[in-house]
Amino acid sequence: MKEIKIGINEQGKRLDSFLKSYLPNASSGFIYKMLRKKNITLNAKKADGTEKLQKDDVIRIFFADETFDKFRGTESSKENIVKDFKALKSIGNLEIIYEDSNILLINKPSGLLSQKSQKDDISLNDWLIDYLLDKGDITDSELETYKPSICNRLDRNTSGLVICAKSLLGARTMNAMLKDRTLDKYYRTIVSGRISEPSRLKGFLYKDEKTNTVTIKKDDPHDERYSYIETEYVPVFYNKDLDLTMLEVKLITGKTHQIRAHLSSIGTPIIGDIKYGGKKLGKLNHQLLHSYRLVFPKNMSDEFSPVAGKEYIATLPSVFSLYF
Repeated sequence: MKEIKIGINEQGKRLDSFLKSYLPNASSGFIYKMLRKKNITLNAKKADGTEKLQKDDVIRIFFADETFDKFRGTESSKENIVKDFKALKSIGNLEIIYEDSNILLINKPSGLLSQKSQKDDISLNDWLIDYLLDKGDITDSELETYKPSICNRLDRNTSGLVICAKSLLGARTMNAMLKDRTLDKYYRTIVSGRISEPSRLKGFLYKDEKTNTVTIKKDDPHDERYSYIETEYVPVFYNKDLDLTMLEVKLITGKTHQIRAHLSSIGTPIIGDIKYGGKKLGKLNHQLLHSYRLVFPKNMSDEFSPVAGKEYIATLPSVFSLYF
């Protein structure tokens, strides 16, 4: 028998929806059959699956171990939760800009993956789970039904602010704001050439999955593979001796490599960004791009009142000081 106690991250879900995600290898028909036969109960009573779960509700699943493992799936099972804090030990301490019960803002260093690209990778997402387990903010059993995760992904060599959701409410709220663009994201970068005036770039972007590169066209190609993009920038400093401009860039839309390719398309590529025509300076062989600040909207629910209308900044990496 397996017993599941509903926490804050599961409350409000329908029982059948919860069971379908918790037992991903079981068909809907099988789940409803188990409910009818009381092999799955809610608070020790028969349930039909339409019930809305409340905090501290108890679901009991009366399966043999092998049956449970079959329908739960080995990749999702508790036995596969890593408890050796490998990511925490490997990455070490990261700068936490802000933290509450729902979200965490982290200053990601360049070179760290936001999410795994291969099975054995160690990513910021892994670090987040290790950190919360070590801190006692989440338990092994809670990880069976909800895993904290990052909300905005940065390229491996892009540094700066990453929003992490500790709770389901945090994930839903942050992802909704990122989608409807009510959360403003600003980047700092250094490009070749002189830019003296603010501007807003518009265009259409296509990503080649095989090469992991993007192409930008200024005019609508009338091709469904292309997505509309907008990028806004303001010059911050100009280094006459090196002919470099530091920009603050605001993402209006947020597509893969958008800033990198958009700036390259107007003849001012990011230094170090060899993939998009940037020049290598010294040992710098990756794009010098930093997620610098986040500005939250003023109108937010009570749970997020501490960050409503606030601005958060991640200090520029020391490499920026080599050029300004």
